[in-house]
Amino acid sequence: MGTMRLCDCAAGKLYMIRTVTAEETIVRRLEALGLVEGTKVHILMKKQDGSLIAAFQGTRLALGKKIAGAIEAEDCEEHGR
Repeated sequence: MGTMRLCDCAAGKLYMIRTVTAEETIVRRLEALGLVEGTKVHILMKKQDGSLIAAFQGTRLALGKKIAGAIEAEDCEEHGR
């Protein structure tokens, strides 16, 4: 399936972050929180508007559609990771 935007990912599944293409200040903030390339993210809840709640490295984070749309991820379960 390849990569997809995080806002298009399904709730209840595990994904691995590939790239973040948001504004520099947002990228730096996400990096400070530990959301970087290679991070495994579990989508806990997703709204129809594309916003979501994700869990990674012991942290839960709510992301709006704009930021979630700037994060590319791939399905870990599809690749057996």
